[in-house]
Amino acid sequence: MDLKALKKQESKRKISKGYMWALFCAVFWGIWYLPGTVVWVLNPFDSMYGAIAETSGDGTSLIITAVLITAFNALTVMLALMLWNGVLGKYGELVRTMKEFHPCSKWFFLASIFGGPMAILGSFIAMGFIGGAFAAVAALLYPVVGSILAYYWYGEKISKRAALGIGIIILGGITIFGGGLLTELSSGNVQWIGYLGGLMAAAGWGIEGAIAGKGLDISEPDVGLTLRFVGENIIWWIIIVPLLAFVGFPMYSFAFQAFEPLTLLVLIFAGITFGFCYVCWYKSFPLIGVGRGQGIGNLYGLFAIIFIFLFFGDVPEWTILVGGTLCVIGSFAMITEDTSELETLRGE
Repeated sequence: MDLKALKKQESKRKISKGYMWALFCAVFWGIWYLPGTVVWVLNPFDSMYGAIAETSGDGTSLIITAVLITAFNALTVMLALMLWNGVLGKYGELVRTMKEFHPCSKWFFLASIFGGPMAILGSFIAMGFIGGAFAAVAALLYPVVGSILAYYWYGEKISKRAALGIGIIILGGITIFGGGLLTELSSGNVQWIGYLGGLMAAAGWGIEGAIAGKGLDISEPDVGLTLRFVGENIIWWIIIVPLLAFVGFPMYSFAFQAFEPLTLLVLIFAGITFGFCYVCWYKSFPLIGVGRGQGIGNLYGLFAIIFIFLFFGDVPEWTILVGGTLCVIGSFAMITEDTSELETLRGE
């Protein structure tokens, strides 16, 4: 076998591995919507919602409760990733990467801003206001944001087929948001904050992916990902939760009540599924690029709808099903392009 054939074989192996990680990401991400939906009806979060709603209204109460749920989600994910890095023997690399703030870890702390307070909080808000199925499908627009940013920022290739996939995903997103919005406009009861949460999730995860793609040029994925969640925990537990407690919301009294067996079990389940979803997501970026990694990861919407139907019996609205199907078709269009175009991911 000559050098050219060996290079082609290695490229094909790398691409297959990248798609495998992205597919695992989609499965873990879809499962995460189960604990993400259940946690809303568990103590202390259900009683927290009721207590704050009496004085501040339903909308404010739901957002404040979503903040505490998201903070606990970030904490359990970070613990799961610390354990993962310990098993892999990467604590030394973790400390070395954290010290290299300017060239490297700054990207992961920046990604935590868009991934945590924007994307994950937005997803929990969408789950609380409209439902788990809507939250799962609404964020399917995120590969469009990630692909376009990666293209303009550091020249990641977008082929004609990938551009076609992006166009189909946009149509899917219009169907998801437009269909539900028209139904609620006709009834006179529009859950604006829920739709805003869906848009926050799509934009936040797209921006985070583009930023993480830049950081992963010079960092190991498991380590970079853990730093991203260290950054998110700093944002929640050192800045936002104390700030909300300072202005009068009972954050700490309800936070301490979360340490009961069933609630902890659900939060740990959320941390493990979301943590390994992110492990697979970040590992796919250096192998197949941000746009394609996010494209195949988009199949999480399909898995989420299946899991939510199997466990809760919830059947989504037809507009969500049609829009979600378009997004999945768009994702397949992106990932079925000629692999020879992926030998180099950057156009530079």
